[in-house]
Amino acid sequence: MKPLAIFAGIALTVFCWGAYGPMLHKGQNGLDHNKLKPLICVGLAYFIVAIIIPVGWLAAKGNLSGGWTANGISWSLIAGTAGALGALGIIIALSSGGKPTYVMPIVFGCAPIINVLLAVMMSKNSERPNVYFCAGLIMVAIGATIILLFQPRDVKKTASSQTTVNIPHFPQNPEMTPDRPSRS
Repeated sequence: MKPLAIFAGIALTVFCWGAYGPMLHKGQNGLDHNKLKPLICVGLAYFIVAIIIPVGWLAAKGNLSGGWTANGISWSLIAGTAGALGALGIIIALSSGGKPTYVMPIVFGCAPIINVLLAVMMSKNSERPNVYFCAGLIMVAIGATIILLFQPRDVKKTASSQTTVNIPHFPQNPEMTPDRPSRS
């Protein structure tokens, strides 16, 4: 196990996936909030990063041929499809009025729950999660719900939404000021 490589991979993913929502939202704004044009751009980026670069890398090392199995290809295609459908789901949420400030925390808060459930079900020799781990997952789901309920709201200042404060007017008579009652 290479702890530095593990940490570097996690840090790269956290940064990239953390930046994904705000950057995608900005891209959607530049594409007239269209739901499919951003997905085409995401797909093109995937093609460059996930096909051209690895093919070149593997070919340069002589590892491109051999080792391809139906099982590995099938599961990898299913995973890629899940990733692409997830990207589509985020695009739909953002182009339907969702904001990255709450869409992304909900996605990344709830996705680990699905991840753990699937990983445990798919693993034949994995230890079952203990009660504290399950409690943490429940807290993540509660946190995602709280994020949705108390998301930051857009505040638009318009003349109709401004609050008018009525300040009482006191007469100029020195005998009738708020700190000195009138003599009657």
